[in-house]
Amino acid sequence: MAEGTPTIREPSDKEVRLVIAASSAGTVFEWYDFFIYGTLAALIGAAFFPSDNETLEVLLVWAGFAVGFGFRPLGAILFGFLGDKLGRKYTFLVTVTLMGIATAGVGLIPSAESIGLAAPLIVLLLRILQGLALGGEYGGAAIYVAEHAPPEKRGYYTSFIQASVVGGFVLSIIVVIGCRFLIPAEDFASWGWRVPFLLSLVLLGISLWMRLKLSESPVFQAMKAEGKMAKNPFVESFTFPGNKKRIFVALFGVTGILTTIWYTAFFSSMSFLRGPMRVEAEVVEIIMLVAGLIAMSFYLVVGKWSDRVGRKKPVIIGALLSLVILFPAFWGIGALANPGLKQASEQAPVVVMGEACEFDAFAEVQATNCGKLLQDLTALGVPYTIADQPGTLSLAIGSEANDLTAGAVADWNDAPARRAIVQGLLEAQGYDFSTQTPPLLNILGIIGLLLVMGVLSALTYGSVAALLSEMFPAQIRYSSMSIPYHIGAGYLGGFLPLIASYIVATTGNAYSGIWYTWVVVAFGLVVAWWGLPDGPPRDFKDDLANNA
Repeated sequence: MAEGTPTIREPSDKEVRLVIAASSAGTVFEWYDFFIYGTLAALIGAAFFPSDNETLEVLLVWAGFAVGFGFRPLGAILFGFLGDKLGRKYTFLVTVTLMGIATAGVGLIPSAESIGLAAPLIVLLLRILQGLALGGEYGGAAIYVAEHAPPEKRGYYTSFIQASVVGGFVLSIIVVIGCRFLIPAEDFASWGWRVPFLLSLVLLGISLWMRLKLSESPVFQAMKAEGKMAKNPFVESFTFPGNKKRIFVALFGVTGILTTIWYTAFFSSMSFLRGPMRVEAEVVEIIMLVAGLIAMSFYLVVGKWSDRVGRKKPVIIGALLSLVILFPAFWGIGALANPGLKQASEQAPVVVMGEACEFDAFAEVQATNCGKLLQDLTALGVPYTIADQPGTLSLAIGSEANDLTAGAVADWNDAPARRAIVQGLLEAQGYDFSTQTPPLLNILGIIGLLLVMGVLSALTYGSVAALLSEMFPAQIRYSSMSIPYHIGAGYLGGFLPLIASYIVATTGNAYSGIWYTWVVVAFGLVVAWWGLPDGPPRDFKDDLANNA
């Protein structure tokens, strides 16, 4: 197999602008389809995964979210193979069509109340189709733009793809806010939440119209004309000299870092504000909308900067800063979003004393009364510690000890009544469980901290499309970059909301889920420092020559 890149036709400026616009718009629409599920997670849980255990309901929703990500690597293999064999353009036409149809399907599924277990099963099937589609989308769009861009502007031009991922998240919030404004709250909770899913069909039509105007990538055209196509891109991704190391670095040193920071910055923060901090849902959506809109520009700045300083430096700086900033940023958001909760937990810390005090977040019904108590505290978002004390069950709130073995709870199996009693005991000691609308100054502070995390995400993500395109040879580029990217994004990032929620549920600490991100980023930093090339950006063929 020839190692050099074939002679490539230089696209005109007009072609490049169309490529960036069409690829970015398609990426916005496709990620909108994927993110609308997470944006409407609470309503999806009530419709398709109802449970008396609120924590279990949340975990089931995030498990459904994770299922889509879990199938992204398979989509990367399938569509990466097609992209390297049949072309970049037609492959991501297929992926965007599959995504649009699958997303609209979610809006048409009857609720679990109507068709029982079939409802969540159909949801999971459609999430699988979405995951397959997304596995082929990012690689196709990123490579398509990278192969049209001049080398000296590759980081800047491809950064529009990263900004478009945030754009999909922002669009999902805009549509939800618009639907909430036009549809009464009761109707939105009943059926109106389905409208954003059905809107995918309109976005699909626009995306197809734009992408059908595009020509095939000049790099792919040149390879095809000169007979330099890969025979089996998947196999050759693991047999091409040095590619195993590059795939390992792309997986852990690039994708592992960027994807956990991204989902922590946007999804974990949204879930944190809505859940433990009890901020009004509409306020959370506006906060995330403003932060997301502003943060989109950060990716363009970092992409352009990487064209001068190289791709490694922004990633390393972003990872290092993340290890220092993530916990303080969330502590600050919590203090601004619900200062009363922070004050109450400091002045009246909660200690549960009993035996067999274990909370199984995946159990519909807890095995012991102490487990049921922990379930209620977790659902209320109250941090707690456990003290083993056989033969008793007590809830200490500050200096006030409440003996729960003496008939304080008449029926431990009556979840609503039990939780009302627990909530009353906490409220008597200063805990406030009302929905919060922080003052404007606090909201601005929250947005500021979210923008700080947006900078961390941009540093680790803004130049990645260019970086991954430059790491792999053109003839197997679609497969070689898509496989590690979607394994990392699918498992390390896609399972983040589920894993972080589970850690929070089992520890009683609303901030403990951030440790998952911290550990993944710390390991990825070591890999990136070791494996990413130093110095200014260079094409794969140049990198190969320098290391020959």
